[in-house]
Amino acid sequence: MILVGMLDSPYVRRCAVSMKLMSVPFEHRSLSVFRTYDQFRGINPVVKAPTLVCADGAVLMDSTLILEYVESQVPESRRLMPAHGIEHREALRLTGLALAGAEKCVQVFYEKMRPEDKRHAPWLERVIGQANAAFAELERDMQRAKPWMQGEKLTAADVVVQCAWRFAQHATPDEVLSAKYPRLAQHCMRAEELPEFSSTPLE
Repeated sequence: MILVGMLDSPYVRRCAVSMKLMSVPFEHRSLSVFRTYDQFRGINPVVKAPTLVCADGAVLMDSTLILEYVESQVPESRRLMPAHGIEHREALRLTGLALAGAEKCVQVFYEKMRPEDKRHAPWLERVIGQANAAFAELERDMQRAKPWMQGEKLTAADVVVQCAWRFAQHATPDEVLSAKYPRLAQHCMRAEELPEFSSTPLE
């Protein structure tokens, strides 16, 4: 399998780290949707990161859909997403919060790429507020971490939360202040020490 996209995307990094944690071999092609647009379009005409090219040439996109497929290809013992019941629902809830935080930080990042006089201040204020609301919810959830978010075993929720937080601190540190979320910051520092994360640095 081939994973296409830059690791400065929280969604690409989420896939790469998850696949490493599940011991799924893959090739990573670090293509940019900006600098290598035409090359990326040759693989996926939609030019969306992440893109996964399966062994038979089928092309998947969207990190959640990619990981749903990848998890279906490995034994249950290696899967990161809890399979059933309340644990599965809780992983989905935490994943939703992390993806919302990441999405809003991406929107802030792109809005700040505009010339200052072209930025829409009310929109920027709104999405910054939404990003912080998502991370505030995750900060509260961290009070129950033992040591990971769903207990002793690292799950899919830990991966996506870490990737969203790391992106927020890279792209929007002035809008999402680390000091406001000490438990979240500490949790993610612990995750970054794992070899699957440290060998997959945000570019």
